This record gives sequence, C-alpha cells and structure tokens, in this order.
Amino acid sequence: MRYPPALLPMIQTAMSLPPIIQPASPRGQDPLPQPHADAQSFSQALSEKIVATIEAAGGWIPFSEFMALALYAPGLGYYSGGAHKFGVAGDFVTGPEMTPLFGRTLANTIAPILSASHPVLTEAGAGTGKLAGDLLQALEAMGQLPERYDILELSAELAERQRQHLLATVPHLIGRIHWLSSLPDSIEGVLVGNEVLDAMPVELVRWQDGHGQRLGVRVETVDDGIRFITTPGETSQALAERIRALAEQYQWPDDYTTEIPEAGPAWVTTLAQRLKQGALLLIDYGFPRHEFYHHERTGGTLMCHYRHRAHPDPFYWPGLQDITAHVDFTAIAEAGFDAGLEVTGYCTQAGWLMDAGLLDLLAAQQPADYTQADARWVRTQHAVQTLLSPAEMGEFFKVIMLTKGLPDSLRVPGFIRSDRSHTL
Repeated sequence: MRYPPALLPMIQTAMSLPPIIQPASPRGQDPLPQPHADAQSFSQALSEKIVATIEAAGGWIPFSEFMALALYAPGLGYYSGGAHKFGVAGDFVTGPEMTPLFGRTLANTIAPILSASHPVLTEAGAGTGKLAGDLLQALEAMGQLPERYDILELSAELAERQRQHLLATVPHLIGRIHWLSSLPDSIEGVLVGNEVLDAMPVELVRWQDGHGQRLGVRVETVDDGIRFITTPGETSQALAERIRALAEQYQWPDDYTTEIPEAGPAWVTTLAQRLKQGALLLIDYGFPRHEFYHHERTGGTLMCHYRHRAHPDPFYWPGLQDITAHVDFTAIAEAGFDAGLEVTGYCTQAGWLMDAGLLDLLAAQQPADYTQADARWVRTQHAVQTLLSPAEMGEFFKVIMLTKGLPDSLRVPGFIRSDRSHTL
C-alpha cells in the first residue's frame, strides 16, 4: 500500500511506543520542544523517503537500515543534512566544544606517534572544526605540526562550517588542511575519531521465548496518518545463533533487547587494512562486552539526542535528532586485532586525560590571584570537571588506541599509567 504524503505524520513522543524501547526518563518529564515549520518540512521529506524504502522492501526494513537513513540519507539525514547539531545551540556538546584543553591534551598523545610514524593527522567526523583548530595550534606550539591534516567528512554543510572556523582560527595553516569525502586508499600517522562510532548503524535484536529476533521498522496506519513502529522480522540463522550465544553467555532474561554493532567493527577493519604505520585513536562512550551485554541491561543502550535532551524514541522527527548506541569496545579491539593491529591502550576518558597532562595544562591557566578569576576561568574549571567526573564523562567515555608498526619502546602519554586493556 502506498501512503500519500498528506498522511505522513510528524512523529511525536505523545504517540505510544513499542514496549521494547524503555523510557529514558520518569513519567511526567516535560515534552520535547517542537521544531519550527521549516524543520518539520525537512523531517517530512525524510519520512517520505523512509516510507518509500520500506514499501520497496516489502513492508519492513531492519532497524540498522532505518538508522542509516535517519542519520545519513543524502541531503536529508541528521548528519548529511543541514540540522544544527553541535554546541549550546545544537543537540549535544562534545568534549572539544567544552574547552580547548581537550584538544591540547590530545595533542600530547598524538605528537610522539607522529614523530615515530608519519606527520599526517586524519580526523574522522570533525564536527564544527573546533578540535582540528585546537590540535593544530597545540601541535604547532610543540614543534610537531603535521604536514597534512585530513578531515574525513560526509556532510557538505559540516565541511563548510569547519572550513569557516579554521579560516578564522588558523588561517596560516589552511593550506595543510584537506577535506575527504571517502577513506583514502592508505593511512599513515594518526587517525582520530571522537564520538564517531556511537553514530554508526546497529542491529536491534531481542531475546524472547528462547529465540533471537532481528528487529526492524514498518509503517502502521493510524487515524491521523501513519507512524513508524518497531517489529520483529526475518532473522538469518547466523544472526539467530549469535544472539543465542550472547544470551547464554551473559544469562539474558526473557524479553531482553539490545544492539549488535556491526558497522563500527567493520569500519575499524577497513581502517586497519589501510593503515600502513601509525595509530587509530577512538574516543566514545561505551563498555567492554561483558558490561555491554550485562543481563541487567535489559533495554539496550539505544538513545536519541534532541536539543540537549536524551530520550528513547528513534522515530521522533526523523532527520532532526541524533540516534546513538554505546560502543562495544571489545568488538572494536577484536576487529583491529584480527586485521593486524595491536591493541596498545584502552582506558577511561578520565584516566587518559590525566595521564596525558590535562591537569598540568589546567594549572598553567590558573590565575595567580583568585580575586581576578574571570568567567572564562570558571567555565574552564567546570568543563574539566565534566570531562573527568565519574558521574559525567570521565568513566562513561573510553579511549582505545590501535597501532601498527610503531617502536615497542614508544611510550604514549595517556596510556602509560592508565591502561585497562586487560578488561576487554
């Protein structure tokens, strides 16, 4: 059945959600803010595309395909369209947006790797360009300026924002910066990915009545139009066996819903195959596998971000919100190792930042006279506390380093005293 555009709904949290997606906040939470008319039209266009895709597939698509369309459909997806994503005016704030000390600390980790491999730095998904600018300034001050800074960016809108930011902050270095729309055939030096893995499509699965199910999306007709709903669909034998193995290993209860991230490990495998010498540094929120699939995590980790509010409805205004899942860092480590990389370091963000010298950088900015402390210093202190606090980003975020062809004697700040690779 084809649905005329007039029937396409504006998906809202007031609509009932399938019970497999647990609410992220207690009842009584204030409703999410409504987007303006232009944004609603933008979302409707993407909804029409998703509906057409579902129709062409026979009425059902796996959740991973819905997530890929919602985030990356050309010109319409959350990351490929024009939605304002980062910072106070966007939907979420990343570490580099909080304080330049994040980038300066990361530079301490990167510099010795560039010296031991090749002076090329690649950033996957550079956001507003803030981290790129901070890194280039810090590495220049250290005498470790890379010959090239490549930015892998799929969104033309974001690439232009990055270009404008870097022209304003490091105009003398703009000749070293290059934008790529696809992975290069070979990678040397360091590739950094900050909050990239969490936005890669995942398989949504459920363990129920002793069977594994692949979950997906279909369209349901309602009085005032249509809506997307989550339902089980065709599950391959290989995926069903994988779900069963996880369920038995981690003793999942009945009606256990979770994600199996396949795109992230596949991406790491591709990076590993192209890395000639150097390191992959990936920063994101997530867990080792035994925590990711803990039997008490019955609703999985899928989460959406809209105007600094986290909620569980992936169908709320498609294209206007981020859809994420935590990272299974064991899967990332396995993918890298199987493709020939060495798992050189893994730790919490707090452990990495302190090991790499964040507190020393903070102390260097401390005013001699506290009576002269300005609002900027107060904001910097607050940002550092957020980055390090176990209750905020300090334990929630992890950092993993995968390397190839580096000297065994190389000591990389960030992982000298804080490494927890054994927990993977």
